[in-house]
Amino acid sequence: MNVNIPDKLYFKIGEVGKLAEVPTHVLRYWETEFKGIQPKRASSNQRLYRREDVELILKIKVLLHEQGFTIAGARKLIESGQDIPEPIKTSDQSAECLTEALGSIKSELQELRQFLNKTK
Repeated sequence: MNVNIPDKLYFKIGEVGKLAEVPTHVLRYWETEFKGIQPKRASSNQRLYRREDVELILKIKVLLHEQGFTIAGARKLIESGQDIPEPIKTSDQSAECLTEALGSIKSELQELRQFLNKTK
């Protein structure tokens, strides 16, 4: 996700929502889940996000929406300071191989369950 962040000191929640393409209620929720997002409050009590906050929000969006991380998994990855892994790109052929392998594993597990149920 390549987003051009304007060169400003502070961003309002609506602006950040448009940049990240997420609703503002999602941003407010992420504030509770990720310690790194700490917007300041204006005298009118409006959230003001710094550039670092916006960059973190964009990373979180990639992890959650594009790479399928859970909130807990994304939080651990961000807190560990590791780089965001590139998404695994699979071709249709390799996806078929994975599907076949998973089907085979599933049938073996079902046979094992039946065997264990008979031995009881």
